[in-house]
Amino acid sequence: MKAVFQARYGPPEMLEVRDVATPVVGDEEVLVRVHAASLHPDVWHVVRGRPFVLRLMGAGFARPGNPIPGTDMAGVVESVGSSVTRFGLGDAVFGETVAGHQWTNGGAFAEFVAVHQDQLAVKPAGVTFEEAAAVPSSGLIVLQNLRGPHSGRPVQTALVNGAGGGVGALALQILKSRGSRVTAVDVAGKLEMLRALGADEAIDGMREDFTRRQVRYDLIVDVPGNHPARSCRRALNPDGRYVLIGHENYGASGRPVFGLIPRFLGLMLLSRFVKQFRGPDLPMPTKKEAMAALGDLLENGAITPVIDSSFRLAEVREAFRHLVEDELHGKVILTPLNAG
Repeated sequence: MKAVFQARYGPPEMLEVRDVATPVVGDEEVLVRVHAASLHPDVWHVVRGRPFVLRLMGAGFARPGNPIPGTDMAGVVESVGSSVTRFGLGDAVFGETVAGHQWTNGGAFAEFVAVHQDQLAVKPAGVTFEEAAAVPSSGLIVLQNLRGPHSGRPVQTALVNGAGGGVGALALQILKSRGSRVTAVDVAGKLEMLRALGADEAIDGMREDFTRRQVRYDLIVDVPGNHPARSCRRALNPDGRYVLIGHENYGASGRPVFGLIPRFLGLMLLSRFVKQFRGPDLPMPTKKEAMAALGDLLENGAITPVIDSSFRLAEVREAFRHLVEDELHGKVILTPLNAG
């Protein structure tokens, strides 16, 4: 099969398409013919090998343990392992190809990929393969972080900083589906898209600092982390909650060793004293549960993935350059069926 091959860590320019062996499925695995796979920041991190700590978190120290990048895909079941009960030949599915929650290559940038059955969900009929492939990692991050505050009080008002990205756009839509009034913050060029996705208010974050507006929210989802937590706290209600997602802007944070991990550790320490920084009080959903929930959200129209552009597998370098250098309006997609 054709696949993107990563022999070492480095810039996306060193990626190439090679002929490699088609994966052999295990007992509980499904072989998927990939129709679409999406790029996102975590894939970029594993390609670059930055921050360096991620190499100790599953990616591989000297070189990637799995040389085929990509984690999010949608396609059609080609074969199943002997113990697979949830899917059959010809089923349209989507999912995240890595087990657990770790930084590592997942083999999705290829014509075929083997995935454990519990990491997949049925693709709704009214959703394209490109749209389904845009959802898994971003959707899982959102569901993990919107598990509810300790008070159990519904989120009446929420603000999503960085609402025009993959995680932010899904957070905006999922919060709206739960009845929240949502303020979306991003650059001016994305505000029209955010209003179309359901934002009650859209703010140009380059011209207006949401932490100084004298408006308070029950929840702030901070994707880029471009404001200190103490500043965001003054925009929260006393029983509100601050959620940091943390986007390093493709290395622009200047923290090549540990990235934003020290900031997360600091928030965990502060959460013992500042209740707005506390984490969710509900158990972490399993990958199987979360993928099923994302399938339902797609099925009932609660989330509508936005696609910025599509590239052939052989254009993977150009796709990464577009991801990093340009202002995106949705997800960047690779289409392995057009590998040449």
